[in-house]
Amino acid sequence: MQRFELPATDHTPAIVLDPELGLMEISGRSIPENADRFFTPLHSVLEEYARAPRPTSVVRVHLSYFNSTSAKYLLDLFRQWEDLHASGASTVRMEWVHARNDADMVEAGEDFRSLLELPVKLVALSS
Repeated sequence: MQRFELPATDHTPAIVLDPELGLMEISGRSIPENADRFFTPLHSVLEEYARAPRPTSVVRVHLSYFNSTSAKYLLDLFRQWEDLHASGASTVRMEWVHARNDADMVEAGEDFRSLLELPVKLVALSS
C-alpha cells in the first residue's frame, strides 16, 4: 500500500495514513459540507491497510473542532481500527491530542475512549 495523504481545507481535516509507520493522523477542522463524500473513501483506505498492517498501529487525532455529523463518521472510522485491534493483526492505540485548556476536546476524547475497545490516550499540548 502507498502512503495516503489528503490535505486539509477550511472545512475538512488533513488525513495521512503512512503504512510504513503504521500511523494515521487526522488533524485540523472537520465541518465538511458532505461528510459522506469526505469520509466514505477513507474506509477503503483502512481496508487496504488492514490487509497487511504493522504489528503496532497508531491513530493520532488532533482536531481543533468537529461537528456532530463528523463525530458519527469519525466513530465509524475508529470502529474499523477497533476491529483491526480485536483481530489481533495489529495492536492499535489512539492518541487524542488536544490543547491543554480545551475542555470540549478533552470531553470528546473521553467520550470516544468510553465507546471504543482500544486504548485511547488523551495528550494535552502545552499552550
